[in-house]
Amino acid sequence: MTDTKPKAKIKLIALDMDGTLLNQYDEVSEENRQAILEAENKGVHVVLSTGRAYATCSEYAKSLNLSSYLITVNGSEIYNEQGKLIEQNIVDTELIQWMWDLSQSYKTHFWAVSCDHVYRGEMPDDIAGSKWLKFGFDSEDDQVRNEILRQLKEKGNLEVSNSSPTNIEVNAVGVNKAKAIDVVCEKLGLTMDEVMAVGDSLNDIAMIKSAGFGVAMGNAQEIVKETADWVTATNIEHGVAKAIHKWVLE
Repeated sequence: MTDTKPKAKIKLIALDMDGTLLNQYDEVSEENRQAILEAENKGVHVVLSTGRAYATCSEYAKSLNLSSYLITVNGSEIYNEQGKLIEQNIVDTELIQWMWDLSQSYKTHFWAVSCDHVYRGEMPDDIAGSKWLKFGFDSEDDQVRNEILRQLKEKGNLEVSNSSPTNIEVNAVGVNKAKAIDVVCEKLGLTMDEVMAVGDSLNDIAMIKSAGFGVAMGNAQEIVKETADWVTATNIEHGVAKAIHKWVLE
């Protein structure tokens, strides 16, 4: 980590949600809300870039009056300013079936995101009858998690990350937040050098690395802090607002 200035003037802020924008109560603090408003008033695009599905993040974008793109399910889907889906990346149903079987074998918690539903702890009878965007495992058992990770990497054809230290998130190969932000930049006539990306977990590393300026939260996983250009305060200390004030508004 260095304390260098951004390569270029920041024109787009990409924000992870859980552990980043949201506090421990899944709320956006008044400090974060105000900083985002000031950035937008200055002409800076603010884009939510989250592992959440559209159904569980779009209301936050609306409440913040964001008028820009929305990146969901770790980059599996991108929505434009009008809320229209412009890109979608599907995980093969055979791989979803295999991962669900794996979660049953190791008795982990799991969740799965289809194009129209988020399943937690249950799956539809006909897995092949849906289109899928992501599968997630959650286990407090390090040994179980490491064994699942080994099998996922051995399988290949999958993008593996996490959104907390105890979980594993799996998307279609090549799908990540950085690539989605690059698509958004192209649409807006911006470059990645003009992006500040803020996050806390492994699913944020690609965007933190690729952005002109990468910020890790004070509560971020250690490897995320090591990757970032700068570390801000935690998500319960309005770390997003502090980063926006220091690098965008001042």
